Amino acid sequence: MSDSNVNTSRLFLGSCVALIATSVAFATVGAIMLALKREFVLTNEQVGWIGGAALWGFAVSQLLFAPLADSIGMRALLRTSFVAHVVGVLTMIFATGFSTLFAGALIIAMGNGLVEAACNPLVATLFPDNKTVKLNKFHVWFPGGVVIGGLAAFGLDAVGVTGWQVKIALVLIPTAAYGWLLLREPFPATEGVQAGVSMGEMFKAAFTTPLMLLLLVAMTMTASVELGPNRWVPAVLEAGGFAGILVLVWINGLMAVMRYRAGAVVHRLSPTGVLTASAVLAGVGLFGLGNASSGPAVFASATVFALGVCYFWPTLLGVASERVPKSGALGMGLMGTVGMATVGLIAAPQMGRIADEFAHERIPAQEVTLLFERTAMVLGNNDDPDAMAAVAAATGVLQSFVITGQLPSPGTANALRSVIASDADADLIGQAQAILGPADNYGGRVSFLYMVPLCGILFLIFGALDLKDRKAGGYRVESLEGAA
Repeated sequence: MSDSNVNTSRLFLGSCVALIATSVAFATVGAIMLALKREFVLTNEQVGWIGGAALWGFAVSQLLFAPLADSIGMRALLRTSFVAHVVGVLTMIFATGFSTLFAGALIIAMGNGLVEAACNPLVATLFPDNKTVKLNKFHVWFPGGVVIGGLAAFGLDAVGVTGWQVKIALVLIPTAAYGWLLLREPFPATEGVQAGVSMGEMFKAAFTTPLMLLLLVAMTMTASVELGPNRWVPAVLEAGGFAGILVLVWINGLMAVMRYRAGAVVHRLSPTGVLTASAVLAGVGLFGLGNASSGPAVFASATVFALGVCYFWPTLLGVASERVPKSGALGMGLMGTVGMATVGLIAAPQMGRIADEFAHERIPAQEVTLLFERTAMVLGNNDDPDAMAAVAAATGVLQSFVITGQLPSPGTANALRSVIASDADADLIGQAQAILGPADNYGGRVSFLYMVPLCGILFLIFGALDLKDRKAGGYRVESLEGAA
């Protein structure tokens, strides 16, 4: 990189802070869903749309804006992300219902995608001879931000500040910091622009290079293995009586530490070697999480899982940039797009479907029907909307059971959740939790096991690439002619 006016350290620091903003936003929006549901009387479908925007909004933003990093510049993308984070947070804070909540969550997600669309090629441009390691160190701050945001939210709860508006406002702190660090700072042109790569060459490399296409396929699986289970860990483990949030913080904290130490690992194994080993560890960790029945076993499995998935995302981005450099910002944007889109549209919903299916098998018909009969009797004259919803759900399940002789799925579990959410009778709630908790835990653990075969496929893909590199004399970085 030849521009002497560019402050490499400041730009890298600002990029890391920007990624903290995205991860705090990602974690916070998910953490306030229950509060939003209660305050605005939202349906589960509406809550799903708000939460889902964090995934597919990110993907859409990457797809739309990553190709523009060359033409309008990376600083312009970050200025837009800054505006999106501020406007999105304020839209949610002053929301009046579902429409404005959804709009705010989507705008925040677009800002998150803009950060990755700008900062991934920025890091690659700042450190052309050390992309994979520096991308890992940059991506320290996604799991690191989850830990920071989680601890901040926990601290607010501990001092009695429980308003969801305050929690979502936490996003504005790192947003202000990265705005101060980056928005007036001189930026370099992207690596592709410096090397004279045209827009057409970039699109051709991104969409026609066999290795790039293989890496995109691999990203659909690595993102699913990493982010799919990560989204479900708290709910699944808490249903089984474990400290799900603590396990999630442990996983993300360990991921952050390992990414920071990526240099030693990558230099010892090579990027493709790291990915091969990661596939094995991720599979072992998921298998353990799917079978763990005690606290120590859960934390041990979570540790192996974290060691497995920690290098997937940034190392794949590094390999794409180092081995298909002409794909440039577009290639890195496509990697992020297919990763997040796959998790949001396929992996997370399918894990939920599998969890529902197997959880239903563990719901005892006799206990449930007796509970729902009592629910109709105890709450039948209660005019609270949540209590009425619980009675309607319970009655519907009973009617279906009389007609078919079987409990409906997933209607039975949803009816149990309605009883719990009614907050109307402590005894009914306790019984519903005693039935639903073990069932949800079992179904969720089975959904983890269904992800293990993806790790086997990834082992074959990355193992083949690593073997090919070894036969060719080692992992080699492709450089762009004319790049500084």
